[in-house]
Amino acid sequence: MAATQSIHTSTRGVEAPLMRGHWLWGNLKDVREDVLGFFLKAMAQDEAMLKASFLSINVHLLFDPDAIHHVFVKNAPNYYKGTRGYEKLRHLLGNGLVTSEGDFWRRQRRIAQPAFHKKRLEGFATTMAQAAEDMSLQWEESAKKGEELDLAQEMMRLTLRIAGETLFSTDISKASDDFGKYLSIGLEHFNHIASHPVPKVEYLPLPSNLRFWHALRKMKKMTWSLIQERRKRGEDRGDLLSMFMLARDEETGEQMSDQQLLDEAFTMLGAGHETTANALAWTLYLMTQNPDALEKVAQEADRVFGDRLPTMDDFKELTYTKRVIQESMRLFPPVWAIAKTAREDDVINGYHVSAGTHVYVCNYANHRNPRYWDNPEEFRPERFTPEALEEQKKRGRTNFMYMPFSQGQRKCIGDHFAMLEAVLIFSMLARKFQFQLKPGAVVKPETTVTLRPKDGIPATLRLR
Repeated sequence: MAATQSIHTSTRGVEAPLMRGHWLWGNLKDVREDVLGFFLKAMAQDEAMLKASFLSINVHLLFDPDAIHHVFVKNAPNYYKGTRGYEKLRHLLGNGLVTSEGDFWRRQRRIAQPAFHKKRLEGFATTMAQAAEDMSLQWEESAKKGEELDLAQEMMRLTLRIAGETLFSTDISKASDDFGKYLSIGLEHFNHIASHPVPKVEYLPLPSNLRFWHALRKMKKMTWSLIQERRKRGEDRGDLLSMFMLARDEETGEQMSDQQLLDEAFTMLGAGHETTANALAWTLYLMTQNPDALEKVAQEADRVFGDRLPTMDDFKELTYTKRVIQESMRLFPPVWAIAKTAREDDVINGYHVSAGTHVYVCNYANHRNPRYWDNPEEFRPERFTPEALEEQKKRGRTNFMYMPFSQGQRKCIGDHFAMLEAVLIFSMLARKFQFQLKPGAVVKPETTVTLRPKDGIPATLRLR
């Protein structure tokens, strides 16, 4: 039985159009079966905003740049990270920049901001390039032998190494073979506990929960020992941990506590390396479908840095490579959806939003909205030329229809770090390799904390 739509007019605005669903559980079954398909279907109704329900929980889905601007900028203080997903994510990341709120978040952001200034990124660029070069040498042997690789897994390994070296001056992937495995257990289990109908299912003595908590304890113990060792030695290694430890809040003069350092370290390791790895994995997948674009990236790499390792100065010259990454993140945004909760009653685009209601922005769907993107399913890096972007502005606030790093004051602090890492790595790999998807392989997106390639990307390499 389908729910009927009702619109009630009031001085507070009208009720948003209601998505059809079951009389009891609403749209819950649709979301659990195919969440991306659900959002695409909702977007196809061509409404600025829709109301949906998951059992007794009412949510609003935003498909209009003005509505998104309202939530992320115009009335941003009214919307906070109060959803169940963020509650579960705090188990994994602690109270770091991704999950914290209010004055505490603002203080942490002020302390952390200098770690991502351009001067600091120059040193990190060297680390990124060297790690990519080491992987390239390993890949050359695989290419000569015709070995099959999982490109998604390879990118996870590479970005974990870079995260460890830029954060701790330690190659975590070598220091502990288990760290990557533990991190994957935590990230994968998050989706289960966030979508489970039992509110506190993670506390039940189930084997999957026991593995989750065991992995979390192991990772925190390893990270804590690195922090304690650095505290003891009191040395500045020029990495993110040293910057976090030495930085002081310019307003209060305070430094981060050990617990805050632990939470921020987990945020950088977990959220940081996972998102960039997936952006790169999807880019390499798209290159198996678009070899002409890959060759253009390779030619740009030959022209800009040739046989040497690329630097921060080269980054601004790799313009086509950057557009390929941007287009990849349009089609497969690592952060595929963002949810917030209204503190007080509000009106968005004339529609009433009650206090406590969740609002959802699905980047995966909005990045495919034909109202703002011509032939949105096509891979077209040319969408991100200066001329094309200028043309896009004429359609309204289109920057809110492309937000792989979010928007507003909560925009990802590591966006420049991530783009630098993705562009340098991709350009180096494209310079040496061509990628061929395993015959018969079907690569589909999987919605965990990020948008992962389900079952990986099996492929073989050829030397260019």
